[in-house]
Amino acid sequence: MSASMPALMPVYPRCDVRPVRGEGVYLYGERGEQYLDFASGIAVNALGHAHPVLTKAIADQAATLMHVSNLYGSPQGEAFAQKLVDASFADTLFFTNSGTEAVECAIKTARRYHFANGNPERHTLITFNNAFHGRTMGAISATNQAKMRDGFEPLLPGFAYAPFNDLEAALALVDDNTAGFMVETIQGEGGVSAATPEFIQGLRKAADERGLLLVLDEVQCGYGRTGKMWAYEHYGITPDIMSVAKGIGGGFPLGACLATAEAAKGMVFGTHGSTYGGNPLAMAAGEAVLGVIQGDGFLDNVAKMGERLRSALEQMIPNFDHVFEPGLRGKGLMTGVKLKPEADARQFVAHLRDNHGLLLVSAGENVVRILPPLIIEEAHIDEFVTKLSDGARVFVPAADD
Repeated sequence: MSASMPALMPVYPRCDVRPVRGEGVYLYGERGEQYLDFASGIAVNALGHAHPVLTKAIADQAATLMHVSNLYGSPQGEAFAQKLVDASFADTLFFTNSGTEAVECAIKTARRYHFANGNPERHTLITFNNAFHGRTMGAISATNQAKMRDGFEPLLPGFAYAPFNDLEAALALVDDNTAGFMVETIQGEGGVSAATPEFIQGLRKAADERGLLLVLDEVQCGYGRTGKMWAYEHYGITPDIMSVAKGIGGGFPLGACLATAEAAKGMVFGTHGSTYGGNPLAMAAGEAVLGVIQGDGFLDNVAKMGERLRSALEQMIPNFDHVFEPGLRGKGLMTGVKLKPEADARQFVAHLRDNHGLLLVSAGENVVRILPPLIIEEAHIDEFVTKLSDGARVFVPAADD
């Protein structure tokens, strides 16, 4: 082993937080230090840490059956798939292990749809600036962000890029090779930017009129995070295909590509697969999470806590105008705060983490992401605002190198 290369490939700039235990909305490091976790593993830990319903479901299933090949029937997968279909626009789905795999399946489904219709030339998806769809070759080809793409060329052909929320620019890219549009309903990594109703509804209308597909990426913004089960519900439309992950497993690796029967018509035997996708252990975790989220009043409380959080931030932000730009981004418990140019978001997140025991996530456009577990209560919001205020009060931006 090389002395200069750690055993874990150094592709993450890992900080000094080294969690060994979690409980509810809190994480505990190996030295016993406590953190208020308003990052949720980047919107993954929807039920917080060590939720009893989820941990019991995983333990019980692990003692029963963890994995079999998809060559066999899947009672667990069939049951969970039906529940997701019933809770969404979709008629059918494919289970994956991650969000980027769900995006890959969505891309393939969209292309295969036109192939099945006798139009194989219609393979280009129009995607949007600052998008983040994952780290596979297909997913990085679907973004124009240089930091995702540099050093991995040649990228996959079949993508065109328009400014986010610019309907006219997107429609101007449509040609005889266009398969459809692929867009995050709310951009996460790109800056917690919510699509406007005019933009999303305009894409839906154009897709309907021109025989195209609308593919939504709700890996981060779906699954209850905005106070509705799916972010598209805020816009009065439904997609043809949608990728989901993160909160769907509550921390267990799980994702899904959902589609209408029409959009999925080309996905027949042999067109796609996954060794681990839809394994019984993942299905048990997914059913447990969905059961909690669909419980009486759960999403209503998420919406209520989202309003409470955003109201508290709107009151607090003007008090620290040396740090924060006015206004909030996102929806519900997917909230973004843009910082002043002289206050770097990564520095501020590190300051809050290291000095105030508060975990947040930075994003593009100098934005700080606030992604608490969906189980938060008002007391947690009060604690969050106190820590954020204390941190902002004493934050001194580091000088540029």
